[in-house]
Amino acid sequence: MNLAVTPAARNAYPGPAVHARPLVLDISNRRTTCSACGLRDLCLSDGLDAEALIHVDELVASRTRLHKGDTLFRAGDRFTSLYAIRSGSCKTISLTVDGHSQVAGYHMSGEIIGVEGIGSDHYGCQAVALEDTEVCVMPFERLEAFGRKHLRFQHNVHRLLSLEIGRQHRVMLLLGTMLAERRLAVFLLDLADRYRDRGYSSCEYVLRMTREEIGSYLGLKLETVSRLFSKFQRDGLVQVQGRTIKLLDRISLRRLVENSD
Repeated sequence: MNLAVTPAARNAYPGPAVHARPLVLDISNRRTTCSACGLRDLCLSDGLDAEALIHVDELVASRTRLHKGDTLFRAGDRFTSLYAIRSGSCKTISLTVDGHSQVAGYHMSGEIIGVEGIGSDHYGCQAVALEDTEVCVMPFERLEAFGRKHLRFQHNVHRLLSLEIGRQHRVMLLLGTMLAERRLAVFLLDLADRYRDRGYSSCEYVLRMTREEIGSYLGLKLETVSRLFSKFQRDGLVQVQGRTIKLLDRISLRRLVENSD
């Protein structure tokens, strides 16, 4: 696994530097396997039989622990592996055409990051931990070889890639056609649905991204995001306490999203 930071990538992304080298865990005697992981239905192990799960365990070369603010990989690093988030969350940052960095994605447990490197052999963005995070490192050559032997696993890989493509398409649609209020409503409802799929509350959760990062992701100014949170709270749609968000009126939020005016 190559976690080196190239000078070019460092200059291109002046964001948070790695303040501590990610800790690579020895998993030869690990207790938590893919077969016992609570996220396996969301990851690559969905629907595999017991024998196949044993082989999937062997695909994970290591587990890497990141502290908040640590960088997992940077744009331009050579693509070697996909990373499954086992706990915690990450943001991905891309460089815009005018040279500014922009938050391109928010990724939580059970999701795969690094997929944009498959076609170009280099990662196309920077991945930064938003909190203490643990990821499973899966060398792509191993994934390809196993997928040729196990069609269900290959299907899971394709499904996750398709979901990532769909998510990126929705973000493009969000930024290109929706007004500011609808962008934030979509963002909050999407997080609620994703937390629900992981067995957490779909009405109350903690925002791991700052207001500024949310604005970068949604294509909005910080002041606009802060104003909209205040407006949503006044209108009884949400309750805001620091970074904790409680959705009070999901029906009205969805109606706001669906309103074409």
